[in-house]
Amino acid sequence: MIPLVYLVTKAFDVEGTILVENLFRMRNVKLFLNTLLLTVGVLILDILLATPAAWLTTHAHLRGKRVFSVLCTLPLAIPGYVMAYALLALGGNHGIIASLFGKSMPRLNGYWGSLIALSFYTSPYLFLNLRTALMGLDPNLEESARSLGYRQWRVIIHVILPQLRPAFYASGLLISLHVLGDFGVVSLMRYETFSYALFLEYNAAFDYNYAAWLGLILLGFTGCLLFLETRLLGKVLLHRAGHGTTRHRTPLPLRKWKTVGYLYLCILFFVTVGIPALTVSLWVFKGFEVSALNDLFESLIGSIGVAVPSAVCCAVLAIPFAYVSVRYSSRLSDILARIPYVVYAIPPLAFALSIIFFVGSYNTIIVLIVACILHFLAEAIGPVRSSLYQASPHLEEAARSLGCSPVQAFFRSIVPLLTPSVLTAMTLVFLATMKELPLTVLLRPVEYETLAVNVWDYTGEAMFAQAAPYALLILLSSAVFIGSLTRTE
Repeated sequence: MIPLVYLVTKAFDVEGTILVENLFRMRNVKLFLNTLLLTVGVLILDILLATPAAWLTTHAHLRGKRVFSVLCTLPLAIPGYVMAYALLALGGNHGIIASLFGKSMPRLNGYWGSLIALSFYTSPYLFLNLRTALMGLDPNLEESARSLGYRQWRVIIHVILPQLRPAFYASGLLISLHVLGDFGVVSLMRYETFSYALFLEYNAAFDYNYAAWLGLILLGFTGCLLFLETRLLGKVLLHRAGHGTTRHRTPLPLRKWKTVGYLYLCILFFVTVGIPALTVSLWVFKGFEVSALNDLFESLIGSIGVAVPSAVCCAVLAIPFAYVSVRYSSRLSDILARIPYVVYAIPPLAFALSIIFFVGSYNTIIVLIVACILHFLAEAIGPVRSSLYQASPHLEEAARSLGCSPVQAFFRSIVPLLTPSVLTAMTLVFLATMKELPLTVLLRPVEYETLAVNVWDYTGEAMFAQAAPYALLILLSSAVFIGSLTRTE
């Protein structure tokens, strides 16, 4: 409630004529259309990119699926503004393409630049949620459909895709909220959205009243998305209704399509991770200094010191939110379960300022971690909720009939089934916190350094060579974290 009170207080702290002017500006209509167009475009492109990758890494008979799973997740480890800089550096007369091949290509900017950068950057949200849901599917359903004469494409349409609805809705909501709140990519690509305008008002014009109205309009946008997701989910029932046991899935042989599957995963990794990583590596070779290693290690410790506790706490806190919304669905539980999404939709700048408004200048590492937990909790709820939709409540009933208390029944029958989704939730929050910028800049203690802050400071001054080691370290440390979690699945 603190951020909401802050925004409402600032928004209405003006005279009536100015209040009406702030609300009914023609610029707001343009910002709304631009934001809506970008959100829809990113959702469509993410579905095209992530859905085949999630299916190939769970259902297909391919070697190295765990490696490809890590590679498809790595775009989340690249800060959005680094992704935008990498795409901008490709084009132009003096871009990387012109330097390597002697022919220049148009520089990406505006809508298309923002669309491609945000889609490459946010596709792992959908990939991870779909992968978790696909791993939890009952293979007996697909075999039953085939025994009834369904071909594979009909099995996908009539059996698999309906089971993935919670994953699509949860990740679609996260992606939409991220697009609504992003200011790094759209500011570099010069594409005006609500978040870009809000960033300018806070940092350039210092018009906090109009900025607060932009924040409230964003929250109204979020409310519509939450209402739509609630109506779409309805009374979804995806767990096994009959008796019997599930078993391990037999991977489908791709035969002549195996090469196409490998090629698709490799191309996806190259365009989403390879291009920005190569660009950053070129910056490193141009001007890396050994003296920067001391600051590099200190910044790594600072980032991990915030990311690890935030990831663990969010994964644990996501369980009761998801459990209440799935097992005890009602109007009240729906409202409670979606509060984290409202917090997530509050622009990070406004959220950080509201925390400062509450705690004053008492900036400590605890305040920063709590702010990250509150802000990123929504990213952890989606995977856990998708797994709970597939976990039958009969498991808890059977445990209770065998003498377990309600708490024991939950921990013995449900928690083991939630392990993959909890690991996915930890991955999402860890990656988001490692590169988080606005909250860290405003709420960190004095002289507390993180990798993301150094990347932003150096790239803001066009010192790409100095920023490159910090960006590479974000990528490498995130890859190690993802790989260690994947090994425990």
